[in-house]
Amino acid sequence: MITNTYRIANKNIRISSCFNQVHILCREYLFDGTPDLFVTVDYNDINLERQKSDSTKSETNSKYFSDSYLETLAVYRKIAEYMINWDTLLFHGSVIAVDGNSYLFAANSGTGKSTHTALWRKHFGSRALMVNDDKPLLKISQNKVFACGTPWNGKHNLGNNIILPLKSICFLHRSSENHIESISRKQALPLLLKYAYKSSDKEKTAKTLRLIDNILTNVNVYSLGCNMDISAVTTAYNKITEDLK
Repeated sequence: MITNTYRIANKNIRISSCFNQVHILCREYLFDGTPDLFVTVDYNDINLERQKSDSTKSETNSKYFSDSYLETLAVYRKIAEYMINWDTLLFHGSVIAVDGNSYLFAANSGTGKSTHTALWRKHFGSRALMVNDDKPLLKISQNKVFACGTPWNGKHNLGNNIILPLKSICFLHRSSENHIESISRKQALPLLLKYAYKSSDKEKTAKTLRLIDNILTNVNVYSLGCNMDISAVTTAYNKITEDLK
């Protein structure tokens, strides 16, 4: 087994794996400290990830996935499971920060959330910084929500080892005209559940619901229709920041 300790979302995680790929992935999070959590994976976990990949019936069949890649997914699944105990949720989305505050964009695969945050980087230049382009952790602490960078940051490897206040969540969809509207808690709840990590444990599922309720209390949530023109950035940013005043 290959073993190292990493600090992710303010927790020290000791990872023991069969392959080195997960340690290459996590190298920017390497940390020399007492572990809060021990994560060990074996071939049973790898085979389970292969089964889960097959069950999605995606165009990319798991036969194309190496054992070492599937192991990285197994590691993160175990981390996500434990993180719920620490008021932290894995969320599928793209998080970008501007001037020290972060904003999360969620959408179905292929809709263009990564394209949209790329427009933010183009528009704001050095003021903008990617937190995570795929699987950030959201940490709920003292009635505030923070977006945490993680090594699992998408196929383009866009992200940083940072933790910043989360100010809004936008559910993105394609539209010929740019528009953004606040949505109610009732509308937002099923969307947040859709993109949050789902545990099979009943107690953790109940806690996930409480954490999502906390997020809805402390973070503004929007529906964002955009045409992938850079003007979509100002449409979103102006509305979000105006509501924060």
